Amino acid sequence: MPAAARDQAPATPRYIAIAALVRDRIATEQLGPHTLLPSERELAEQHGVSRMTARQALSLLESEGVVYRRPPRGTFVAEPRVRFHIGSFSEEVSRLGRRPAARLMWAEHQHPTPAVRLALGLDDAAMVNVFHRLRTVDDVPFALETTFLPADLTPGILDEPDDGSLWAILRSRYGVDLARSTAVLESIVLDDASSSQLGVRAGSAGTLLTRCTEDSTGRCVEYARDVYRADRASFEVSELLGAHRLSAV
Repeated sequence: MPAAARDQAPATPRYIAIAALVRDRIATEQLGPHTLLPSERELAEQHGVSRMTARQALSLLESEGVVYRRPPRGTFVAEPRVRFHIGSFSEEVSRLGRRPAARLMWAEHQHPTPAVRLALGLDDAAMVNVFHRLRTVDDVPFALETTFLPADLTPGILDEPDDGSLWAILRSRYGVDLARSTAVLESIVLDDASSSQLGVRAGSAGTLLTRCTEDSTGRCVEYARDVYRADRASFEVSELLGAHRLSAV
């Protein structure tokens, strides 16, 4: 084989190229949510490909949460994802001018598992208060939150209203000076129970956010495992680099 042929980069698959064009059109023309997009047949004709290739392009965009399909009506632009920073769900949603809410699934005073005990830096006899809540944005299910709080730090918190920000309660009722929150994001497949609660198909993509929050003394005051719908939420992360990072330490 000639060297030039060996060095030539493989061509982008047609369905990926078509998906990119549709994605760009939605962005550049600022097509609003629920705008009807070209059908498989129309896309195929526009780009000179088979309907199978057009279907692959739309399936890719659907898996990314860019579009949704309602047979036989067609394919529509999806609602834009809510872009979160790592922090309070209520505060982040309110910052974006949207309406956050929480529905309590269960709350318990319990012995922590070894993983929770380690994350919170608790001794063997310590207890935790746990909230498991469904979080919504403008009444649309977005996330399932499981939040663990040291019981010695939060006496009586299980009696608090459960529809708002737990961070706000930590600040106002318990005088906790929240200083740092660290999170790990992982892509997951939603199980049947989570899919049903979040209103998506079983096996849909999700994002697992595992978070530890410290107060100004360095104590871990919250450990959380939050499962988000991948089609409705994105996360913005920024980091200082090089000398800028060193100068901030």
